[in-house]
Amino acid sequence: MYQECFKLIEAIGPSNLEVLEISAGNVWQTLGFKSYTTANFPEFDVCSMTLPKGFDLIIADQVFEHLLWPYRAGKNVYSMLKPGGHLLIATPFLIRVHDDPVDCSRWTELGIKHLLAECGFPIDLIQTGSWGSRSCVKANFRNWPWRGWFKSLANEPEFPVTVWALAKK
Repeated sequence: MYQECFKLIEAIGPSNLEVLEISAGNVWQTLGFKSYTTANFPEFDVCSMTLPKGFDLIIADQVFEHLLWPYRAGKNVYSMLKPGGHLLIATPFLIRVHDDPVDCSRWTELGIKHLLAECGFPIDLIQTGSWGSRSCVKANFRNWPWRGWFKSLANEPEFPVTVWALAKK
């Protein structure tokens, strides 16, 4: 997932982007953004809170599945983006429930595209992707193993473990 999402961001020129990351983590900081702000969920409740407008890219990595009101969050994200700004969203799909603090939703590529369109993003400016395999789905029946390092990374589109989208305002 990260390899594909990094490619999407590289294509829009990270060194020119003022970025807000709503998710906790530091995997995105390595991309050399112009500026990088964090407002981590759940402390920053994107369903009810906004920051001043003006971001070129907002990243919500493994956040939207935890939101009670994902449509509200999508509208809030849309309002914080500059014209022409982007939202990168990544969520699990075929993965077990993980309350942190709650776990509410899953989307297919088609589902996430239409959620974002309903939030205001032009549907023709939303790119989606997904990755997964039977072995990764089965691995989630046990403790969260790190798969892929020792197993095949071949994608099986019928078994998406993670789904992502890049939407342009």
